[in-house]
Amino acid sequence: MHSKRHLIEQRLKRVLTERIRPSVHARTVPLQVGIWNAPGEPVPVAAGLAAPYRPVQVGHRWGPAWSTSWFKITGRVPEEWAGQRVEAVLDLGFNVTGAGFSAEGLIHRPDGTVLKALNPRNGWVPIADPARGGEEFTYYIEAAANPALCDSHMPTSLGGLPSWTTGSGHAGDTLYQLLRLDLAVFDAEVWELAQDLDVLGELMHALPEADPRRWQLLQTIDRALDAVDLQSVSTSAPAAREILRPALSAPAAPSAHRISAVGHAHIDTAWLWPLREAVRKVARTVSNVTHLMGDHPDFRFAMSQAQQLAWLKEKRPEVYARVQEKARNGQFLPVGSLWVEPDTNITGGEAFARQLIHGKRFYAEEFGVETQEMWLPDTFGYNAAMPQLMKLAGVRWFLTQKISWNTTNKFPHHTFRWEGIDGTRIFSHFPPVDTYNAELTGAELAHAVSNFQDKGAAGSSLLPFGYGDGGGGPTREMLARAARLSSLEGSPRVVIEPPAEFFTRAEAEYPDAPVWVGELYLEFHRGTLTSQLRTKQGNRRSEHLLREAELWSATATVCAGVPYPYDALDRLWKTVLLHQFHDILPGSSIAWVHREAEQTYTEVLGELDGIVSSAQRALAGEGERTVVFNSAPHARGGLPALGATVRTTPVQPAVGPVRSGNGFVLDNNLVKIEIDARGLITSAIDLTADREALAPGAAANLLQLHQDFPNEYDAWDIDEFYRNTVQDLTEADVLRAEPEGVRIVRTFGDSRIEQFLSLRQGSRRLDIETEIDWREKEKLLKAAFPLDLRADHSSAEIPFGHVKRPTHTNTSWDAAKFEICAHRYLHVGENDWGAALVNDSTYGHDVTRDVRQDGDTTTTVRLSLLRAPRFPDPDADQGRHRLRYGLVLGADIADAVREGYAFNLPERSVPGAAEVAPLVTTDNEAVVIEAVKLADDRSGDLVVRLYEAHGGRARTALTIAVPWDAVTGTDLLERPLDGSEPTRPGTPQSRSIHLALRPFEIRTLRIGIRART
Repeated sequence: MHSKRHLIEQRLKRVLTERIRPSVHARTVPLQVGIWNAPGEPVPVAAGLAAPYRPVQVGHRWGPAWSTSWFKITGRVPEEWAGQRVEAVLDLGFNVTGAGFSAEGLIHRPDGTVLKALNPRNGWVPIADPARGGEEFTYYIEAAANPALCDSHMPTSLGGLPSWTTGSGHAGDTLYQLLRLDLAVFDAEVWELAQDLDVLGELMHALPEADPRRWQLLQTIDRALDAVDLQSVSTSAPAAREILRPALSAPAAPSAHRISAVGHAHIDTAWLWPLREAVRKVARTVSNVTHLMGDHPDFRFAMSQAQQLAWLKEKRPEVYARVQEKARNGQFLPVGSLWVEPDTNITGGEAFARQLIHGKRFYAEEFGVETQEMWLPDTFGYNAAMPQLMKLAGVRWFLTQKISWNTTNKFPHHTFRWEGIDGTRIFSHFPPVDTYNAELTGAELAHAVSNFQDKGAAGSSLLPFGYGDGGGGPTREMLARAARLSSLEGSPRVVIEPPAEFFTRAEAEYPDAPVWVGELYLEFHRGTLTSQLRTKQGNRRSEHLLREAELWSATATVCAGVPYPYDALDRLWKTVLLHQFHDILPGSSIAWVHREAEQTYTEVLGELDGIVSSAQRALAGEGERTVVFNSAPHARGGLPALGATVRTTPVQPAVGPVRSGNGFVLDNNLVKIEIDARGLITSAIDLTADREALAPGAAANLLQLHQDFPNEYDAWDIDEFYRNTVQDLTEADVLRAEPEGVRIVRTFGDSRIEQFLSLRQGSRRLDIETEIDWREKEKLLKAAFPLDLRADHSSAEIPFGHVKRPTHTNTSWDAAKFEICAHRYLHVGENDWGAALVNDSTYGHDVTRDVRQDGDTTTTVRLSLLRAPRFPDPDADQGRHRLRYGLVLGADIADAVREGYAFNLPERSVPGAAEVAPLVTTDNEAVVIEAVKLADDRSGDLVVRLYEAHGGRARTALTIAVPWDAVTGTDLLERPLDGSEPTRPGTPQSRSIHLALRPFEIRTLRIGIRART
């Protein structure tokens, strides 16, 4: 029996592949084709239409990597094809990598408007239906020769990457060859037969061996194949379909699992292609799906990432008009609520809020839609502040798929409520199909049902279908499968519908869904916390400069009448948000992407620095004294938080090093640091607590080099076995005392590290400035601090708070977190004493515990400074880098928060004469002011966002420096919260309002300013 099944399955595969599918377009005549190779970057459509074309034939080779060629196809429908559906069938040289990872084309009419796109899974073009006979036509194809670059470890498998992977040039030989350019009759009956056999064959294969339905389908398919005349498929197709009809008509069981199929095309905003190619991918995919909607009125397509639609509006307005039309009739569904699908580990808190603000606002303004889903299928882990941020933006539901990539622990739910660090819960769903690029195959549907973790309690799941990552979207074949699977015995019921309909039903169906508390840690892709340091530094510095630009611009507007730079800040925020996409900020894109990102960040930082300086000069006024600005949310050194003062006393100097044996000592009466002849820290004493911070016999700021060769996904992954080999960098080429610190130089391999250790008067923070000329390959550089602590958890900053993670490995869930994310600080401590590491651009960390022979415990905290992966950028992180980190002794969480901000928001000085009072202040350092800006609606209202940062309940008086009329609590989009009544001043002289916050609560306040001076 099994042998017969195998034979019939083989027979079905061959007949479909070699006879039935080719017979869909069996009657053909050749098209005429001409080519024009665009010079350099893509050209405007008008230039492509007006270009001089030369004739070519099938077999012509075209397309050096990243180039664009325009093809002009012309033809005439034969008279004898009158009454038939006629299509062009085009193969530009598509390879087996699939949609979005090969040559792609966008088809234009002679007037320049877009028809649809071409890719390896969608190579047909409608010509006439029905044809009159004798029609002549011309189309133009803008064809992109995108290289197929999708092997996760190509350097290993190919012995090095081609030269074109590192740049934007059109280097190398042509990649593609024209393989088919035909005009053909579309045989609808043969096409339908192919879909019938495809669906039943997939279902048969997916059913269990013991299911009688499997064997019934086997016999039915065998009889249908007997009815196919292989020499005349067209004439025999109706008879074969009639044999299959009863099998296709048998309904699904009433208890069958329900799958909400949502058309989708995940388009990576940059990855194995640059941003400019993503713009074109969006146009191609959207033109395809909107074209498909014309023939399939029940088709629903969900598209996330407002940035991509904004590109479409700017670059392809005629395609965008089709989007808006299809959105009005309910077929095109804007979802996601975000500007792009960002990395959610590394993106800062305020930036994540702006992702929601700009995304939600775009959808509301352009489509009149209040999106309610956060759609993040492919991001590399999810921080525990997200539930609160979602709720504050009006998001009700969360969807991702990536957690199914866990390599150690299977996530226990597919439908659940996710609880964040503040207690907010969001209804969440992970599609059990385990892909966001489903094709609605029988194997996928069977996996979705068997894999679903919440059987019994729930009976519904969502399935995103359509070619993605490189785009492409759903095809007419996928829609044919969906139609046949709407109710088919042995299969789950498939219903194409919007995500909102699924979530509404699922939430009602599963009111007592289980709760998952804390971060959604992805047990994979841990290397993205470190890869491409320059990109991460550009983001970190941009986030903090945007804070400064808004703060000082708002202060200058309110206090000095300087116009607020609304347009510039809006544009700059969107540029930074774009580069937080989950293959740019994590460092997992090709070199072209990261080189452009570095250039963009340089421009952004320069413009923001100009905005800050201009506002500060206006506030400081005329004069030659030194006015010092503090944009940090905490006072420091006589400087008020969020304000400025005229400096009358010298800045606290760094202490000079004192010779001690063959090393040096830095001592400021608060902290004493001993550095030995190797340039390593051998003692770090908190003099106030009389406590040695370092473990006995251990050395801190120990630079360690590991072999870093993951099993797969070079730029993405750090595998745990990297720890098996380590080289301690203990040899110092230079150890030198300087007036303000100690300089150490080390060389190893072809690389060089120069560090400067300094300690300021009045500070418990040792600063370590590091300059690295990095020339390693497949190495990981860490800086280790072995601390004399028994810490059972670490506290790592995340957006708007911190998360505690175990330092032990009691369970497989704990052990899997061998590389963790922290933003500006990572804290470890005992009940009465602790230490913190702060940084200006590092995100990857690890914390380990070891019991010593004396029975005490060493807790070692390490920062991941640099990696050297070879795919997809073979020169990742090569070159010179500057970064800073610091060790804070005797630190509690409050100290860690304060030092983390101070480390990233240095004082700024300008000449002038005026003190600058803060617009707003709090009297409780646990309540941190994250943003001060003017309202986005340009009303002149002041907007303040603050949060509780220590993890406890807090009360504070918020003092407003200027007269105000009302303070209103708002959502992230600066709209009044339901039930929120404005607070009004009790007296004309009132300056303060009183707030009570729960742990890690975020508040946004809109302040109506009464008068401005």
